[in-house]
Amino acid sequence: MELFDNQYQNKRVLVTGHTGFKGSWLCLWLQELGATVFGYSLAPETTPNHFDELNLSITSVIGNVCDREHIAKVVADFEPDIVFHLAAQSLVRRSYTTPVETFATNVMGTVNVLDVCRLAPSVQAVVNVTTDKCYENKEWVWGYRESDRLGGHDPYSTSKACSEWVSASYRQSFDQSHLLIATARAGNVVGGGDWAEDRLIPDLMKAAAEKSTLDIRNPEATRPWQHVLEPLRGYLMLGQRLLGGHAQFASAWNFGPNEEGHLTVRDVVAEVNKSWSIKTNMPKKTVSGINDSLHEAVNLKLDCSKARSALGWRPVWSAEKTFAMTTQWYRVFYAEQQLESLDQLRQYVNDMSQLG
Repeated sequence: MELFDNQYQNKRVLVTGHTGFKGSWLCLWLQELGATVFGYSLAPETTPNHFDELNLSITSVIGNVCDREHIAKVVADFEPDIVFHLAAQSLVRRSYTTPVETFATNVMGTVNVLDVCRLAPSVQAVVNVTTDKCYENKEWVWGYRESDRLGGHDPYSTSKACSEWVSASYRQSFDQSHLLIATARAGNVVGGGDWAEDRLIPDLMKAAAEKSTLDIRNPEATRPWQHVLEPLRGYLMLGQRLLGGHAQFASAWNFGPNEEGHLTVRDVVAEVNKSWSIKTNMPKKTVSGINDSLHEAVNLKLDCSKARSALGWRPVWSAEKTFAMTTQWYRVFYAEQQLESLDQLRQYVNDMSQLG
């Protein structure tokens, strides 16, 4: 694929968290772009999982970003040109039961990766992937901008705000002529191959495949929903600019859907049901906060004006197509044990080209 000015052709790219949902899709795309890809991550948590199903031709090392000596050896041996840092404890609800692990991985793991890259002669750029939940959420109806205050209620959100502060500190404290650091804050991503716990789409797809009924915690919660390939394109565009030495792109960036992609959970279930009917138990009335003892935000939106104007990034797929493609991926997988990941990636690139 001749994309991103061929910046990734023959480049050495390290992806932390490569066995995860986003990481595995990113490795697939990088492989298609002609990069030499090296992955560093914990072992996949679920069976099945997208990474194993893809069977990519990359070097994969199982390790923990909390182990600084190990990640330092990997970087020294592989000599990457750029690092995409996705390794994280990425589940809000799990962070309540494993707060120490969450802070250790998301904060000190980021410190370890950035410090190792700072001292590695080969590394020119790092894209640290955080989350839209890094903002101090005031339950506003408008989107958060990159300049808005960071914070968090739950351990996951707070740890990701800390990861942003760590990145800003390294960016401001050390020589940017050697290493450019950007952070990427994406909204809720969906797509084939996600089997993580306590996530709406994986739970819906499992219920559909098993013909079971799914309990919905908070149908009125609003989130920015987008296909996983949308923010990944943003990360790759960022990496392209950083590898080109453009220091003005070493900052924080939001990647989220158009306004029509900001949907309630109830709306998402309706979209999925257009392709695959799923039984759900859902409260009929709006509730204030999550309908159990653990706090989660009700409203969360992103303002992506910066990415649109400075990077030229904008979403390709509508919400309707996003959920149609996601549902199709799971239907084919459960019915035929076949992966549509590469076909969907190529269709996305074709649609992107048609949009200019």
